[in-house]
Amino acid sequence: MKLISILGCGAIYVFAFLSNAQDNLSKSIARGKELYKESCITCHLANGEGIKDTFPPLAKADFLLKYPEKSIHAIKFGMKGAIKVNNVAYNNAMPPSGFADDEIADVMNYIRNSFGNKNPQLITEKMVAAVKEK
Repeated sequence: MKLISILGCGAIYVFAFLSNAQDNLSKSIARGKELYKESCITCHLANGEGIKDTFPPLAKADFLLKYPEKSIHAIKFGMKGAIKVNNVAYNNAMPPSGFADDEIADVMNYIRNSFGNKNPQLITEKMVAAVKEK
């Protein structure tokens, strides 16, 4: 009986934790969508497709999902130089966003879960703060 009670409590705890994590991700995605519309949409477009040979796509972007720290760094500090996204080379400049760490986390959560991307791992403000300028 004790084992059943322990397992039941454990299951409730895990369910509550996962529900809270999913809720946090959903709220972050909603905030990120608004920030994206304000600042990122100009270059990466409403559909995340980017502009061929100029601004890389975010839609189904291997770079975004493979290299979250580099993606955070690009949003936080800007980026210049060559990168490859979906086997296409891009060599342009991206200015720093000017977003706070919590806003960068929200934008990352939005773009990593939009445009055909699906990555339920929550990017947190703490993860963004850990990315330093090189």
